[in-house]
Amino acid sequence: MKKVAFYTLGCKLNYSETSTIARKFEDKGYKKVDFTDQPDIFIINTCSVTENADKKCHKVVREARAISPNAYVAIIGCYAQLKPKEISEIPGVDAVLGAAEKFQLVELLDGFVRPEKATVYSSDIAVATTFNSSFSINDRTRTFLKVQDGCDYSCSFCTIPLARGASRSDSIENIFTTAQEIAKTEVKEIVLTGVNTGDFGIQNGERKEKFIDLIKALDEIEGIERFRISSIEPNLLTDEIIEFVAQSKKFVPHFHIPLQSGSNKILKLMRRRYQRELYVSRVEKIKSLMPHCCIGVDVIVGFPGETKEDFLETYQFLNELNISYLHVFTYSERNNTPASALPESVSLKERSDRSKMLHILSDKKRRAFYEENLEKEYTVLFENHVEDGKMLGFTENYVRVSANYDPLLINELKKVRLVSINPGNTVEAVDTQSEVFSHS
Repeated sequence: MKKVAFYTLGCKLNYSETSTIARKFEDKGYKKVDFTDQPDIFIINTCSVTENADKKCHKVVREARAISPNAYVAIIGCYAQLKPKEISEIPGVDAVLGAAEKFQLVELLDGFVRPEKATVYSSDIAVATTFNSSFSINDRTRTFLKVQDGCDYSCSFCTIPLARGASRSDSIENIFTTAQEIAKTEVKEIVLTGVNTGDFGIQNGERKEKFIDLIKALDEIEGIERFRISSIEPNLLTDEIIEFVAQSKKFVPHFHIPLQSGSNKILKLMRRRYQRELYVSRVEKIKSLMPHCCIGVDVIVGFPGETKEDFLETYQFLNELNISYLHVFTYSERNNTPASALPESVSLKERSDRSKMLHILSDKKRRAFYEENLEKEYTVLFENHVEDGKMLGFTENYVRVSANYDPLLINELKKVRLVSINPGNTVEAVDTQSEVFSHS
């Protein structure tokens, strides 16, 4: 029995796909092992959102070779689709598979005999038209369920359409069936994920269904306690979706909404499909119906042409906005994107300084959000994850709670009252029966 190990770089969508590919290996009789367990085969699922992600791929290959010098190393994912020839020349790589081929890698590479020269299986991205259903099952607490893939948007900084192809989706019927299967396991929470999740509904190049209809259907699933939307574009987050989540039985009050810039000038250069005024209206709508709702924001610093004034406009916009945390990305030039040809490049030092400012702002926003929720009651789903002797869990509105380790709490939903904030951006809580979790 050959041993196979997986390593995933990038987004939760990649994790769901890695998990599905791993199950294909196990169905074929391979044994899934840890990366350090001297596997016979390494599968590295890559990202290419930033230059740093590319560098990580090179490092992981080197580490794989050090652990198991004679193992077969295959590279899949976005980086593999964008630069197959470049990856095939990395010392130690045996195979590269593009977007249309990665789900057939067990069949394409069966036997996994190392070739003298790396083999490349990579079609033009236009060939990647099939939707491959995926979900993760590594964590029994929650699963990431892929409902959509690809993107028809043309943001000037982004390589994802080149790496994943056109927007396409599974059907509501298929997703409902998959969710029912997941409900038979110990999983309590499903996170809906995709490249452009809110664009759900395109099948065979035609829009046949709507995201609102998908979430209405999933709200009726028995056996799953929570559904969470991973990320949704502000122009696709309709009043109907917000209003549904506000009264939903199972969809939690948590939205992650990409912004990228608080400057309309920069949004236009980025080719985003909205202006800052729309973003404000989405936040105000959410908070009017769900004052306790957690709102996360993606933002990019150092985009070409972003002056200090433009950045300060973004900073002030975010500072005044009723949001809960930021995911800050430092702009990275990507080949074959319109943004890479734009003038007025921002220096690396300035990009770093702006990133630090927004990270500090994010910490302030998160703490303020946590403070707003103290002395309120929520439900925590505890995870099988321990840090410094503490187990962790999240409330429905994404407040991170820590507690002394108790195996009886793992994967359990517990009613709690939030009582105080820890230095490590977690919150201590007592249950509604006054049993203290976080103290000895």
